[in-house]
Amino acid sequence: MLEILIRKYVPEITELKSCNSVSAALPALKQFKPSLLFLDIKMPHLSGFDFLNHLQQWDFDVIFTTAFDQYAINAIRFSALDYLLKPIDVTELRHAVRRHLLRRENVGKNRNALVHNLLQNAKSGEDSEHKLALTTNDGTYFLLTNEIMRCEADRNYTWFYLVNRKPMIVSRTLKEFDEILTPHGFIRSHKSHLVNKSFIIKLTSDGTLCLTDGTKVSVSRRRKEALLRSMILTGLQLPDG
Repeated sequence: MLEILIRKYVPEITELKSCNSVSAALPALKQFKPSLLFLDIKMPHLSGFDFLNHLQQWDFDVIFTTAFDQYAINAIRFSALDYLLKPIDVTELRHAVRRHLLRRENVGKNRNALVHNLLQNAKSGEDSEHKLALTTNDGTYFLLTNEIMRCEADRNYTWFYLVNRKPMIVSRTLKEFDEILTPHGFIRSHKSHLVNKSFIIKLTSDGTLCLTDGTKVSVSRRRKEALLRSMILTGLQLPDG
């Protein structure tokens, strides 16, 4: 079905080869040398992650296909790689291929590091051990969530403020990181701010978050109630009154 959709709706892909088993795919990779691999996560005998583990290097971009699997999706998103949910939507397929075409030159030198990080994330039994891949002009960094104090929107970019490191800027929106990090102890206090709750000391009565490094972060009125509920559950200091 994926092959039919690609041939019909993705003219950017001019050469296409499909394999119905891992044993057929391994030699096909060497001969065909694709720039892009669509890879199912759950397959007979080996998972998509196991399949990648069998390779020594990855000279291609990867778009995973999967039924809803939160743990696998989390590992993929932390590693700045792409995926499509089954049943595959044509619009999402086209968007994923466009993203591949836009980033293939920039990602090339970091591809092996991104895939290696994915395999480490997938192998890890704890979400807290997942490392977030952040690509900047200086290179790609891999950070644990407890190294990230807060994120701040800057138009279509996001600033990361870190423990014992200089801030870094990434060309992805805060909305993307909100979706990735909120299940891991972060909270959106404002349209421009995403904060790691581990670094919050208190919320002041005038609606400001005080962090352990002395930073003060704004809390929007519409997000204050959700923030208060989260602080109560976490046992953080509430404002007087």
